[in-house]
Amino acid sequence: MNSDVLTFGVEEEFFVVDRTGHLSPVGGAVVDAADEDEGELQQELTRSQAESATGICTTRDEAERQLTILRTNLAEAAARRGRRLLPSGSAPLTETALPAITPNPRYERMSEHFGATARTSHTCGCHVHIAVPDRETGIRVIDRVRPFLPALLTVTANSAICDGYDTGYASWRYQQWNRWPSAGAPPRFGSLDHYESIVDAWLRAGAILDRAMVYWDVRLSEKQPTVEFRLGDVAATVGEAVLYGVLIRGLVGTILASEERPSKLSNEVLRAQIWRASREGLSGRCPHFRTGDLAPASDVLDDVVTFASGALAETGDLDFVRDGCARLAAEGGGADRQRARFEKRGVADDVVDLLAVRPARD
Repeated sequence: MNSDVLTFGVEEEFFVVDRTGHLSPVGGAVVDAADEDEGELQQELTRSQAESATGICTTRDEAERQLTILRTNLAEAAARRGRRLLPSGSAPLTETALPAITPNPRYERMSEHFGATARTSHTCGCHVHIAVPDRETGIRVIDRVRPFLPALLTVTANSAICDGYDTGYASWRYQQWNRWPSAGAPPRFGSLDHYESIVDAWLRAGAILDRAMVYWDVRLSEKQPTVEFRLGDVAATVGEAVLYGVLIRGLVGTILASEERPSKLSNEVLRAQIWRASREGLSGRCPHFRTGDLAPASDVLDDVVTFASGALAETGDLDFVRDGCARLAAEGGGADRQRARFEKRGVADDVVDLLAVRPARD
């Protein structure tokens, strides 16, 4: 493996639910009680959520090991309180009350300022950080990767069932999350100055309260020297989260090695393309990153892998990614499995049972 291989990290958000599958306001207690011998555990916006983050990873094996330990530690801490850890982009069951906001000054300010947007957009995503040498390089990555975002969303789409019914979307979380004024597809920036001018205008308009609220599907991280991909649902399994992470790393590596100019794809068209991907997921059709024409999503994903094959081969991930994408195409992604389980009895509780992370000592 090349000694200057891109490093990466993965963040995952989870719901904490009770034995019946309903949201439980003990996420903070679960985070506090969980073993933190790998990565980092954090509280989230609502009290019914928990977040994990790997350390800096060089290989997929490192990422898989850390993600497995982090999920297991959170699941065991939840189990000790009679709760379960749920990797789902949206909450499957109908809730009778809005989730409580975590008692943190920043989160409380967000809740007061954004009202129902903050109180009803409780979703769980998967965020992938890829190291870049500087912010200007990060802008080049964002501008080049935009056409690939629809296909990337299909990999982890895992929120078909929400509020007790089939939403008709593979990633309903993506639709929920886009209520935030700073969320959605990034425009083609062209320069770091353009990026910063938009962030500054948002701050002056009160559309964001701080720079951490820049919620574009791909953004420059404010804390690490990385580009952060934020569009994915939390993956149903660790394997799918790792697949998503190393595929993104392969794309970024390919982009950095290329002198190809960014696509002129408009933001209006890109938003519509990502909508289509969120609607149909891996089992439907997806706009192709080259032409914009609809094609079977699994075929588009295969073409993404081919595009990134050189970088994936360099890190030893090509066969892993090809096999993982073939398995998703054959067995269905998280949304397909949610929907298949729900259709058997029409009971969303079954989706919770399907997804809930089993503690190692279960």
